[in-house]
Amino acid sequence: MEVTGKVKVVGEVQQVSPTFKKRELVVTTEEQYPQSIMVEFVQDKTDLLNSVSVGENVKVSINLGGREWVNPQGETKYFNSIKGWRIEKIQSEAPAAAPMPPMPAAQAFEPATNFNEEEHDDLPF
Repeated sequence: MEVTGKVKVVGEVQQVSPTFKKRELVVTTEEQYPQSIMVEFVQDKTDLLNSVSVGENVKVSINLGGREWVNPQGETKYFNSIKGWRIEKIQSEAPAAAPMPPMPAAQAFEPATNFNEEEHDDLPF
């Protein structure tokens, strides 16, 4: 799966435990109702965000994750996560070039000079 949009936030590396680190990225989608999507990069993938800046357009490859947790009161809760594993910068769409003016029909095609009615072809007309 992929999320595309403009980088809104590039978080700092968070050392959660001696063996686990993560970094968060927020991407704002560009659609009728823009969404701010937080994507987590973990372990060695945190380095992928070193070359990303706020305001850049990106495409982020993601995996969705989910887990179940039972709290001390016995209630079951569900949590989702969005984990990034690749990020690519994308160019803003350039303005379309002005269309070329139409060419007169006489210049568009070169007339046939080697037309021979005696040649046989298999066209039905």
